[in-house]
Amino acid sequence: MIQSILQEKKRLVESRLQELLQTKEPAHRTLYDAMNYSLLAGGKRIRPALFLMGLDLFRVPSAPYIDAACAIECVHTYSLIHDDLPQMDNDDYRRGKLTNHKVYGAGMATMAGDGLLTYAFELLTGLPAAAPEIRCRLIMLLAKAAGPEGMVGGQAQDIEAEGRLLTPAELRTLDRCKTGCLLCAPLDMAAAIAEAGDIEAAELHEYGIHLGQLFQITDDLLDAGGTLEEMGKNPGQDAVMHKATYVSLAGADGARRLAEEEANLAREALAPLGDEAKPFRELAAWLLHRTK
Repeated sequence: MIQSILQEKKRLVESRLQELLQTKEPAHRTLYDAMNYSLLAGGKRIRPALFLMGLDLFRVPSAPYIDAACAIECVHTYSLIHDDLPQMDNDDYRRGKLTNHKVYGAGMATMAGDGLLTYAFELLTGLPAAAPEIRCRLIMLLAKAAGPEGMVGGQAQDIEAEGRLLTPAELRTLDRCKTGCLLCAPLDMAAAIAEAGDIEAAELHEYGIHLGQLFQITDDLLDAGGTLEEMGKNPGQDAVMHKATYVSLAGADGARRLAEEEANLAREALAPLGDEAKPFRELAAWLLHRTK
C-alpha cells in the first residue's frame, strides 16, 4: 500500500515541478537549466509525499497546496546540490547522475542551490487557498527547519565533526538537525494548513523526529554496504570523509537495532491516531528495510 501511495504522490509532485522553473530571459537560461537538472532528476520525493500524506490524514484536499509540496522539494534539492560541492562532500554522483557541479561547475551549482532555496519561499507566498496567516506560518516552519537551527546547523555540525569521535548523543543531535528537521517540517506544515489540534500536531511531529532518525541510520547503513547502482551515489563516502555515523559508533548490527527501535517509536507515536495513520506506520516499516 505505501509504495503505491508514494508513487502517486511522486507523480503529482513531479508533474507540477515540470511546469515551474521557466524563464523568458535568455541570460538566465544556464541558471534555470542547472536548477532543473537537479530538481527533475528523480528521487523518492519522501518529503513532499509526507506533506501530502499529512493533508490526507486531516482530510484536506491536496490540489490547492501542491506548490507547498514543491517548495519542500526545492529546499531539499538545494541542500543536495550544496552538500555535493567540492568544499563539502565532493560527491560525483547523485540520484544516478553526475552531480550538479560536475556538469555546471561549482559556481553555477552554488547559484542553482541558492535559486531553489529562495524560489521555495516565493512558492509559499503564492498559495491562494491559504489565508495570509497560514502562509506566514508555512514560511516560518520551512525556514526554521532549513536554517541555522535546523538543516544548515546540522550541516555545520557535520563539517566540524569530521575526523572527531562523537558521542551517541552528539550524533543524534547532529542528525536531528541535518536530516530530521526537513522530515518533520512537511508534517508540521500539513498540520498548520489543517489547523489541527495541538495534541494531533504534536503526535505527528514526534513521529517525524523518529522517522528522521530512522532515515539517517538506514542511510548510514546503505553508505557502508550499498552500491552506486542501488543508491545513485558513490557509497563509502562517510568513511572517506572520516564522518561519525551510526555504523562507525555501533557497528552494522548495532545500527540495525537502533533503526528498528526508531521505527517502533515512530509507529507508537501515531498510535492515538488509529487506522487513519496506517500509511505512516507502513512508511516507517518501508524505510527500515529500504535498499536505496
